[in-house]
Amino acid sequence: MDAAHLHLLLNHFPIIGSLIGTLLLAYGFITRSNDVKVAACILIAVMALTALPVMKTGESAEDTVENLPGVSEQLIHEHEEAAEVSLWVMLAAGALSAISLFLHFTRKQAFKYAVAATLLLSALSFGFMARTGYLGGQIRHTEIRGGAAAAGIQNQGAENPANAGTQNGEHTDDD
Repeated sequence: MDAAHLHLLLNHFPIIGSLIGTLLLAYGFITRSNDVKVAACILIAVMALTALPVMKTGESAEDTVENLPGVSEQLIHEHEEAAEVSLWVMLAAGALSAISLFLHFTRKQAFKYAVAATLLLSALSFGFMARTGYLGGQIRHTEIRGGAAAAGIQNQGAENPANAGTQNGEHTDDD
């Protein structure tokens, strides 16, 4: 298993983990359960740590895929830039989760404010992670690229002059 395979395997953990952690933390607020909040903080902190090997394997995966046919250097760059921001937001959420855990055992009053901030930062980290995953998916999944259908139509017309100006090679009667 090379770095690209490992990256594809691991990248789902911080995305799904931040979502589950956020939902679990929200559930803890709804039920007013500190035990659920503590469990959510542990999950968020652990998922933040999984973002580190994801980033490391992503750098190696770039070397594997950047010269493959159909892979856009621009898409790789956009994914990489989003990943850097996502990593910092996720690590901040994980750090705040760890601080919240510490406060739970030492300063109960401060815990409720720290865990509320953790909820917001965790939700934000999920948003960033989900966007990063979406951008990463576009690198190899042409079917989810924005404008891919339009590019395919233009390429069809260029390959076969009889299809120029038609959609999917279908002739239209506009007269």
